[in-house]
Amino acid sequence: MQDENREEQTPVPGTEPAAPPVQPPAEPEEVVSWYVRPDRAREVQDCYVQPRPMPAAAIPKAAPEKKPHSRRGLWIFLIVLAVLVGTVLGVAVVTALRSGEPSDGGYDGGEDASSIVDIFGGDIPTIPRADIDPSVRFYCQDAAEEKLTIQQVYAAVNPATVLVVAEMGEKASIGTGVILTEDGYIVTNAHVIADGQSVLVVLADARQYEAELVGFDSAEDLAVLKAVDAEDLPTAVLGDSDECWVGDTVYAIGNPLGVELRGTLTQGIISAIDRRVTMDGKAMTMLQTTAALNNGNSGGPLINEYGQVIGINTMKMSNSMADAESATVEGLGFAVPTGRAVTVINDILATGAFHGIPSIGVNVAEEQQPDGTYRPVIDSVTENFGAEAVGLQRGDVILSADGTAVYSNYDLLRARRAHIVGETITLTVQRDGQTLDVEVYLYPVVEE
Repeated sequence: MQDENREEQTPVPGTEPAAPPVQPPAEPEEVVSWYVRPDRAREVQDCYVQPRPMPAAAIPKAAPEKKPHSRRGLWIFLIVLAVLVGTVLGVAVVTALRSGEPSDGGYDGGEDASSIVDIFGGDIPTIPRADIDPSVRFYCQDAAEEKLTIQQVYAAVNPATVLVVAEMGEKASIGTGVILTEDGYIVTNAHVIADGQSVLVVLADARQYEAELVGFDSAEDLAVLKAVDAEDLPTAVLGDSDECWVGDTVYAIGNPLGVELRGTLTQGIISAIDRRVTMDGKAMTMLQTTAALNNGNSGGPLINEYGQVIGINTMKMSNSMADAESATVEGLGFAVPTGRAVTVINDILATGAFHGIPSIGVNVAEEQQPDGTYRPVIDSVTENFGAEAVGLQRGDVILSADGTAVYSNYDLLRARRAHIVGETITLTVQRDGQTLDVEVYLYPVVEE
């Protein structure tokens, strides 16, 4: 038996059960570069100054004529600062490992160890807001028949991978983003733009745009930006993370340590699927990968061998109490799977916020029918959800969803993912030889 969300649900009126204690071998951290004022410094113990100038392609070219109220000088400053930010943080991590001094909130050998630092920190961005657009809707696409070479993957996805610089007054946050539409809708991590006042995105070809914030969700750690006055941008294709298998080859593209190393490609495998990782008491279901992720990779794409984005890189795991005797932690990166991310993105685009994972309110099991086909058959109906409201019953055979035939639980899941909370899905079911069509309202689930 399997529910249509692939995870056990609890209806909204219920109380969310406590997550089981997690005992991580090391403390995960967000993959984002920061500049911190000296009076707020924590693990930074040595100061490092970039010995070389940043690449010319990363420096915004001067405008042919000065425009009134131009902020180009501010952004040039931020990008130059970004180089130093990434480098300082990189040295800070190395210094902490060598010194053996734990950072604040580090792993102390206890049973919980806080698991992951608070990647959003309660800081609300004041970035100018973009209008929502309910007409824009994203879907996960099936994998192509032929795999691409690593060079082809990079050529396909790198142009759609952007540097994200969020100005925060006395500091700046540097991350990565993925372009989803030609007119500039971009997905990144929420912690990249947390507490941001304005955002600049820079493409691989050095084009740059100011970006507005469509919306974000800190619990899901996803944000959607809109590049201002953008057109004809390269785009990435969203693949289906549910088609991944442990051992699949994957790639990551991003901006580790800031501007200097932007556009870096790393390779690895999917090392776990549906990995539950606890972050500040919130459990997230992630793809685990061995592809190298470093500070600045946040919000960037995790890519399959077909050149499709299957995850949004979000965090890595590293030593939090490092000394000569502690084991080195390598190859533990995590990404938000696209199967979940598309629902969050679509909700943000339609409403400006995320309202939860929509649910039909049934548990289903695949059973063979008299004609030899397999269909999802309702095994149980959840109270206080849409399925109960329209009278669906145990034993009902689901023939189609929104007019498309369904032959598996996965087909039903894919149909549901095309919707957001508050919409309805049309199900055609068979009961006692009769066929009925029902409109099922999609309520949000409270997840464990």
